[in-house]
Amino acid sequence: MELLKKEILELLDKDIEFRYAVAGYLGLSEILKRLDSLTEEQVRLREEQTKIWKEIEALKEEQVRLREEQTKLGEEQTKLREEQTKLREDFNKMLEVIKQLQEGQIRLEKRVDSLEAAMISGFGELSKFAGLTFEEFVRKFLTASMRKSGDIPEYAELVKGFVDSEEVNLFLEEPLIIGETTSYAESTDDIQKLLRKAEVAKAKYSREPKKILVILAAKREAAKEIRKVAEEKNVEIIIGKIVD
Repeated sequence: MELLKKEILELLDKDIEFRYAVAGYLGLSEILKRLDSLTEEQVRLREEQTKIWKEIEALKEEQVRLREEQTKLGEEQTKLREEQTKLREDFNKMLEVIKQLQEGQIRLEKRVDSLEAAMISGFGELSKFAGLTFEEFVRKFLTASMRKSGDIPEYAELVKGFVDSEEVNLFLEEPLIIGETTSYAESTDDIQKLLRKAEVAKAKYSREPKKILVILAAKREAAKEIRKVAEEKNVEIIIGKIVD
């Protein structure tokens, strides 16, 4: 082996063609090694590129799916807005109907109040010809009216009664009703008297009574003040006629 090495070195030193041949061989070998390395790197890069393209395709598919969901959400939002608009319109219609019903109820209550007042006024004048006092007539009239409206049972009847020592023109224990009648009012004395008796009844029966005041005729200014107190104290009031 040593002899072979020596011969090769001598050839490299003396034989130019041999020296070029060896140098070319060594250079080609290095190039081949580098080519092999580059080929492996290229294969790796292609694999990486293939992986990246697959990821890009997956991202594209996800993007398409997200766009479809976004479109679907947009359609659902549009549908929801339409439903909200419809609900708002229906709600506004319902409010309008409620308003109309309330106005109708107010008109009806005014007509009923006016009718009751007219009946009280007219029948109050006629009650004396039927052998009834105004107080008796009011008791019978209100008993029939409240039975019909269901405010009191069919068997119940308003009577004159006493709560402790207080005499009450219109009285019923169940449901508890305290009422007063007067043929003429020129001040708030009668409604104040009613409120005092109602407090006595409340203390005795431990519950709030229904309060009613019936006036055959009242002076205009007095009627105004009486209605004001009645509204504040939750008193049902019927005035037959207003006089100056």
